[in-house]
Formats: sequence, structure tokens, C-alpha cells
Amino acid sequence: MSKPLTINPRIVEALYCEALTLSDEVRHAFTLSGQLERAGHDEDDARVALSSEGLRTTTRMMHAIAWLLNHRAFFMGEITDYQLRRHGRLSAEMRRSDAQQLALLEPETVELVQATRRFYERLLWLDRNWRLSESHEPSAIERLRERIEQRLAG
Repeated sequence: MSKPLTINPRIVEALYCEALTLSDEVRHAFTLSGQLERAGHDEDDARVALSSEGLRTTTRMMHAIAWLLNHRAFFMGEITDYQLRRHGRLSAEMRRSDAQQLALLEPETVELVQATRRFYERLLWLDRNWRLSESHEPSAIERLRERIEQRLAG
């Protein structure tokens, strides 16, 4: 059996930069101005579709950035391996979109939603397949350190 691949700081930083760029594009794309002029659709339906997909897409990117920030914190020594494993998981639910609502959006906006879904799928793949170490349980010292930190925190 081969040793699992590892996530390293360079990969996390590159993905983090990509996530920030994608998030900025999402922010610009989901403003209501100019998005509702598409012929053949009810303006209210288009407004709901834009709002719903905007919320889904923004939430997807927020979860992706949070995952990446947790990994950055780990590599900077701000959180332990145990804390990362406990709080650093992605949800597969974030990759969903509504095809009927996507049909009401501009093609460029649909492509951006698909790009965020592909990006999130890549992170899900990393989350499932790559491990920072072979051990999944914290060591006795890490568990003791966690209990001490919790007691000191109040």
C-alpha cells in the first residue's frame, strides 16, 4: 500500500489565491444591475434565480475559503493537526445548483457558477484523498494540550 500524498503550503496558497479571485468575480457577477434584461423570462423569476444562485455560489466560495484558511493556519502553526481534522472538513452539499434557475441567468454567470463548482470539487477531492499525516487520532500529548488550552480559555 502506498503512502498517502500530502497537502503542502504551496498548494494551499495557490488554491487560496485562486479562491480569492473567483470570489471577487462572484461578487461582481451577482449584482442585480444589468442581469435582469434577458428577454423571454419573467423579471421576478430571474430576480429569484439570481438571488438564489448568488447565495449558493457565495456560500460555496465562503466554505472553500474557510477550508483553505484552516489549512493555512495549520501550516503556520496556529492550529494543531487534531483541530484541523476536527474542524477542517468540506461538505459535499455545497456543490449543488438548481438547473431551472441557472437557465434564467446570463451564460457568463452560469459559466462562473460552474467554475466555482469545479473549484469546490477539486477541494472536495483533496479533502477526501489527501492527508496531512497517516495518523487520524491525536497523540496523547496533543489531547492533553487540547484539554489544557480549553481549561485556560475558560
